[in-house]
Amino acid sequence: MCLALAAAAGVGEAKKPKQKFIKAFVPPASAPPPPAPEIPQPPIDPAFFAKEMPRELSGPIPVHQSQVEIDMRISGSLEHFKAGSALMAKGSMELARTEFDRAVELLIGAPEPAPGRDRLIKRYRELADEIYRLESEATTGSTAEGGPVFDKAPLEEITDMTFPVEPGLKGKVKEQISSTVSQLPLETADPVISFINYFNSPNGRKVFEAGLRRMGRYGPMIRRILDEEGLPQELIFLAQAESGFMPRAVSYMQAVGMWQFVQFRGREYGLNQTQHYDDRLDPEKATRAAARHLRDLYAQFGDWYLAVAAYNCGPVAVERAVQRTGYADFWEMYKRNVLPRETASYVPIILAMTIMAKNPKDYGLTGIVQDPPIEYDTITVTAATHLNLIADIVDRPLSLLKELNPAILWQVAPANYAVHVPKGMGRAAQAVLESIPATHRTDWRMHRVTEGESLASISQQYRVTEQALLAANPNSSSDSKGLDLRKGDLILVPACYPGAAPDQTVRRISGKRTVASRTLRAKTSSRPAAKKPAGTTTGSRGTPSSRTTTRTALPASARR
Repeated sequence: MCLALAAAAGVGEAKKPKQKFIKAFVPPASAPPPPAPEIPQPPIDPAFFAKEMPRELSGPIPVHQSQVEIDMRISGSLEHFKAGSALMAKGSMELARTEFDRAVELLIGAPEPAPGRDRLIKRYRELADEIYRLESEATTGSTAEGGPVFDKAPLEEITDMTFPVEPGLKGKVKEQISSTVSQLPLETADPVISFINYFNSPNGRKVFEAGLRRMGRYGPMIRRILDEEGLPQELIFLAQAESGFMPRAVSYMQAVGMWQFVQFRGREYGLNQTQHYDDRLDPEKATRAAARHLRDLYAQFGDWYLAVAAYNCGPVAVERAVQRTGYADFWEMYKRNVLPRETASYVPIILAMTIMAKNPKDYGLTGIVQDPPIEYDTITVTAATHLNLIADIVDRPLSLLKELNPAILWQVAPANYAVHVPKGMGRAAQAVLESIPATHRTDWRMHRVTEGESLASISQQYRVTEQALLAANPNSSSDSKGLDLRKGDLILVPACYPGAAPDQTVRRISGKRTVASRTLRAKTSSRPAAKKPAGTTTGSRGTPSSRTTTRTALPASARR
């Protein structure tokens, strides 16, 4: 056998043995092809590849286009932030804020599903902290002098959390819903039950009850506007979820006000924003805008759950979720995890609060005493006017005027602005205000005379000369004995507010006691100063100190 294989392979000669039968077990091998002609290779320089890099290291690794866009957005945002910082260092606050706004807008304008969007969110939060620090340093003492003060949105931390479903609670809630009248559809889905469980816990109950108490201040106004716009009354709980009914609430994404509008959406619905005021902070204006926005969203989606979700994350995000799943149904979107996490919790939170508020006995909520409704008259100032001057006129603390006018940012109402004053004092306050020189309504004071006061004691109190007081308040009889002071009279004091530029020129005004002055004195002399609600601290809003943080205004983001 070995000889046969060797012969077939052409390895030497061998004599074949004589056999009667010869059978080849291996087919004969074909003849090998002729060898290819040798091609001479050119000589290779040993140093030829010395500087050559491997392909993996010779250039940038290919990156997804969206990653490139995110890098460009972060880089551009940094440039605007640097420009804003430089302008702020020069004292150009408004130009600096414009640059800061542009820096933020670059970060929030990326497509929603872009890979690496977490980097944008992280950078946004860092940027917000940096801007806040710069503005705080630039406006040191601004809070004491009337600078913007904001509250933290109370439910912001829980939207990213999940809570257990208490056994047996679902059946109880199902029974409650069956006997509850509601214009907003109510559900017993597990996320709703879990938030009911949270709001029934000590921490959740504290937040929920605080919101229910504050609801008393704005509830009548909100319900009236919801009714006028033809919306379900249960949508009032959006304001509780958004802000806990705090007009100056601000989220980490810089949505602002009781209804948490961002800048562009606020402007879309007529909420103007200037360096002097921000209509998003005005409870009545913001409520009207929110109602109209919700009405438009319902017209777009035809479903209240989707409309509420779109209010939180924006209609574009909800439209994309519908396109991705093929379902125009909130709970299907919830199951498929196609909505932002905050929005997925937002709708269940509102449903949970609605169910609990409509069944107060079952949740121990019957003993809550709501704050009294906030009522006011409205006057229009024809020149820039300090709120302290108006507080002097109506004989109420400045904190009350600030609470009635949360949209005024720096305690000075600009010309032609509608200012709220305590109920019943509008007409008299307007008349007195118009008797004051327009050029001094931001820096002069108004003093109410008390028993036993004299011109000398008043001049000493405000550190002005008696001559200045006489010039600002000439007696109608023009005698040289000074002012004919009576208890309850209002007299002008040419004394500057802290930070106001002093004006050495004292302008003369009519010294006659007007009917408005006497009428206002009669209205206010017998009324005690406004008291803050129980459980609150002294401040511009009278809100619980445990939920208050001091913040200066920051650029807006695009949460919705």
